Amino acid sequence: MTLEDFTEFSGDDDADGRADDVDSAADGGSAADAADALGDASSAGSGSDPSGDAEDEFAAYDATPAGSDAGLGVVSVSQGLRVAEEEEETSLKAFVTTGNRESVRLGKYLLIPYPDGERLFCRITGLEYAQEFQSDDATEIHARRQMRRDEFAERDYKFVADLEPMSVVYGEGDSMKRRMTDRVPKPGAVVEEAADDAEIKTGLKIPDDGVFLGHLSVGGEKVRTAAEPPTVDYRVKDDYADGDPLAFRHTLVAGGTGSGKTHASKNVLRQYLDDDRTYPMGDGRESRMAVVQFDPQDEYAQMHDDNPDLDDGFARRLEREGIAHGGHDDTVALVPRVANATYPGEGHRAERVEFTIPFSLARDMPWLVAGSGLNDNQYPALLTLLNRFFDSYGDSGTYSQFLSYLDDPALKEELHESGRVHEATFDAVKRRVRGVPSGVFDQDAKPITELDHTLVRPGGLSVVPTYHLPTSRQKEIVVLAVAGLLIDDKLSNDPDSDRIKETPLLVGMDEAHNFLADADNVQAQKVVQKFTEAAKQGRKERLGLFLITQDPQDVAESVFKQVNTKVVLNLGDEDAISSVNIPTNLAGKVPYMEKGQMVVYSPDNSEPVELIGLSECVTRHD
Repeated sequence: MTLEDFTEFSGDDDADGRADDVDSAADGGSAADAADALGDASSAGSGSDPSGDAEDEFAAYDATPAGSDAGLGVVSVSQGLRVAEEEEETSLKAFVTTGNRESVRLGKYLLIPYPDGERLFCRITGLEYAQEFQSDDATEIHARRQMRRDEFAERDYKFVADLEPMSVVYGEGDSMKRRMTDRVPKPGAVVEEAADDAEIKTGLKIPDDGVFLGHLSVGGEKVRTAAEPPTVDYRVKDDYADGDPLAFRHTLVAGGTGSGKTHASKNVLRQYLDDDRTYPMGDGRESRMAVVQFDPQDEYAQMHDDNPDLDDGFARRLEREGIAHGGHDDTVALVPRVANATYPGEGHRAERVEFTIPFSLARDMPWLVAGSGLNDNQYPALLTLLNRFFDSYGDSGTYSQFLSYLDDPALKEELHESGRVHEATFDAVKRRVRGVPSGVFDQDAKPITELDHTLVRPGGLSVVPTYHLPTSRQKEIVVLAVAGLLIDDKLSNDPDSDRIKETPLLVGMDEAHNFLADADNVQAQKVVQKFTEAAKQGRKERLGLFLITQDPQDVAESVFKQVNTKVVLNLGDEDAISSVNIPTNLAGKVPYMEKGQMVVYSPDNSEPVELIGLSECVTRHD
């Protein structure tokens, strides 16, 4: 209880206030409180010393401290001051002064100087009010007084921030470095908000150069600095001088419907296609990256076109920050031709090239013609039948011819009598092969195997739309056939296409959960196995996966655990949030993030951070 409690009532309310205070003593307050209240009333009524003797009045002194305050507060030792290797044993707290309390937020980045000029970089992990005076604020009198106040009496309470030390920053300018926290700050050291772009990037281990993802934020607000521009750009390592580019260590973008994941993905992919972005090859060449994007909603071919909503001012800001923008001219829509399906392609002006899946791909990808799951006996039987068929017909053999081939009763009898394929197994395989949707293979278009130079172009974006295909099974066959072709040639020591082998490649797959889910049948297992090999071996072959999904929990673990960079937008499902395996303090923010807000967890790039993506898409995005 402070003097303020008894001096804030005046004017016509004085009488009521005195009566209420006396009454409230009977309601649970003390007699002393009531007496104090009456005493206040007497003093207030006189307005001066009752004796009228001016010499007895209290003298007034100027209590304003000299100088001006700097920072948010000071390191406090009253509740412990300790840094330790174990996070739970660390106790680092700061007392926040009254005028700064409204601006303090969880997650804010702070700096604490050491006497020798080094700085402790930390973030706020907890905020707490503590009582300044030994008093009971759970009483009727206290509550009613507080209810009559217009403002909260900040000075009656201590405001303490819990701090998590993240690194020690030292040096200046380009020579600034960081190391693990190995020092405890001095009691009373001034705590300041981090406001220097270089110090923040160094403290969080954010590279100065690389692929732009967004701007650093805390609680949905961009971090501001004294630099120009005032925002802190977040980039992903893309230079062999700093280790392997993280594009080839794979990226997952996870977000629910309406979270902005397609918008964000387009912005990232556009950076990889920048004219100035090249990668050294084993033969000494520098080559631009090729991007092949599988598109179930016909949205990514729009990257060919400029965004009409991107004004000149916004474009200039992007240029100042080195962010690639504008439609990408070298964009081709590679459209799978399937019987009774027409691709409208009305949402973009990109060039269109039709292709078909030749049945010859089934020689190396037998799971393409497994209409449903095959057991351990049936899968070897399918391999036997395919090998015999292609030995007879060559690579020109079609799916229709293969069905006719299986109708030969002599073949079934021969394989059964030789013990190679039991007749029941033969019939089971035949049923499953006939379960493949018609019209997928061998259509009136150029085979994808002959379009490798169109499919993979240094600096080019190839979009494979599938939304026009009538069935999910047709979509699976097309996506897995083309992706398998790319992965096989990339990882092979004897590739069919040197173009694919010798070009840095990023394979993007939207709705990845539809194609890379764990399953019990042999067919699905083979697909996951192929992408697992790509995820494990892609780095050395300059092959990266860019997976986009709203159901990350359904992506096979063998693929998921190879992903280094996770970009997580709003997810409302607890299982989905848990599956992305990001730090708890950031996972709790995910369900509340607005469109375009994201969490990035990339252990080989930086500390886990919260970002805000660009408000406008750098290419067309309807």
